[in-house]
Amino acid sequence: MADTSFPLLTATAVLPALGAVATAAVPAARRNAAKWLALVVSLGTLALAAWVTLAFDPGGARYQLTESRAWIADFGVRYELGVDGIGVAMIALTALLIPFIIAAGWHDADPLEDTSPNRRWRPTQGFFALILMVEAMVIISFAATDVFLFYIFFEAMLIPMYFLIGGFGDRAHSAGEAEGAKQRSYAAVKFLLYNLVGGLVMLAAVIGLYVVTADQLGQGTFSMQQIAEARAAGDLAMATNIERLLFLGFFLAFAIKAPLWPLHTWLPNAMGESTAPVAVLITAVVDKVGTFAMLRFCLGLFPEASAWATPAIIALALVSIIYGALLAIGQRDIKRLVAYASISHFGFIVLGIFAMTSQGQGGATLYMVFHGLSTAALMLVAGFLISRRGSRLISDYGGVQKVAPVLAGTFLVGGLATLSLPGLAPFISEFLVLVGTFSRYPAAGIVATVGIVLAAVYVLLLYQRTMTGPVDKPEIERLPDLRPRELAVVAPLIALLIFLGLFPKPLTDIVNPAVEHTLSDVRKTDPEPALPEVEAAK
Repeated sequence: MADTSFPLLTATAVLPALGAVATAAVPAARRNAAKWLALVVSLGTLALAAWVTLAFDPGGARYQLTESRAWIADFGVRYELGVDGIGVAMIALTALLIPFIIAAGWHDADPLEDTSPNRRWRPTQGFFALILMVEAMVIISFAATDVFLFYIFFEAMLIPMYFLIGGFGDRAHSAGEAEGAKQRSYAAVKFLLYNLVGGLVMLAAVIGLYVVTADQLGQGTFSMQQIAEARAAGDLAMATNIERLLFLGFFLAFAIKAPLWPLHTWLPNAMGESTAPVAVLITAVVDKVGTFAMLRFCLGLFPEASAWATPAIIALALVSIIYGALLAIGQRDIKRLVAYASISHFGFIVLGIFAMTSQGQGGATLYMVFHGLSTAALMLVAGFLISRRGSRLISDYGGVQKVAPVLAGTFLVGGLATLSLPGLAPFISEFLVLVGTFSRYPAAGIVATVGIVLAAVYVLLLYQRTMTGPVDKPEIERLPDLRPRELAVVAPLIALLIFLGLFPKPLTDIVNPAVEHTLSDVRKTDPEPALPEVEAAK
């Protein structure tokens, strides 16, 4: 990989990291300055991400904007960055969502009005600094082409997320502040432990990869480029059992991060106890690192093992789709409902990845982007609603559309995008995943379609119970509609969902060439369509 004259990818990641340090250093008395600084830095990062997108040539080399420098030379570790179309799409999604997350959480870390000695201190600067630090680590993860470099940031992002969940959790807890603090602590620790266990297993696999390359190449390496070149030249051939064990180590960590059933149980707790913006950060940004890594590292490094594990992974994905949707239907908590819906959606993404077709993997990549947009729209509006009422329980609402029609309307559009209504962006990605799956695994495609029906059930029930009906609660009668800041957060997301639902070509043009490279890694081609035999005319 050739070095670029300007380290654009490094700059895109370093800017939010420096912004995090600067935001944290703002004096406590000037918390509004910290907010504005974080927002400006996030917009600057978005500008750099737009530069990355414009500089990327879909018809060019697989990895572009590359950077390669020696780092820990004695152990074969290099600072290597590069993006394909999938990486570009994920960096753009991350940089796009962070300004909305910051604007939506403008008052989430303000000091509490309670002046009792046991009040919870909420340092505003720390909240926004942690968000920017997560952004920096996620961007490096999407750009890293050195496995060890990826691993470092894959694990490091757990620390700021732990503090965002445990230290800046949702104030709207039905059992009171004391019980809420316990639940937040439990959710943060559970999130950390699950992901640390997956990370430790992955570390063993990363070390195993180094040992294998050192044994066969004479010097260990973590560079995906060097590994791919050695495999193409016939210099690197992993034993079947070794490759499968290494694959399982990587896949376990990514399946926890995604998350995939039965490794999903940390997500409802984490999203339920977080503020709405942090919940969006978890499921729309951080969790996407897991599914992205399945495409880049599982399929790229272990093609034979990926094919070997495909039947079992497809079965797990189908369970995630149905199980997540069924539990979403039964939820009484708005944010936990969205969390279980996301588990169902991640099942669709994993299904598309391991369908091993261009439609499936292209749809899975689009699904990652569109799920991020739709979940952000729905969850942020839900957060605005919860902050007004002070409750996450669905039963505490009803008739909201009569007193806050704009809030109800945006909530409906976010919900319709979540159930993949035609005309909105997620429909395209879900359709491609199902078509790609059905062309190779018809039975799995049929089962997955049940998830579409169940999605309609939980979204429409949620809207019916919260937004329709009579206004029979005094708290609802006084509910204000969306404020200008809140509308400025939600309106662009809805506009993007509609625009990309009608015209997804700009994104598919970037993604499709990268998907073709990924399929070539696993030596798969799209199955030939089964055409009915036509009798010759007599």
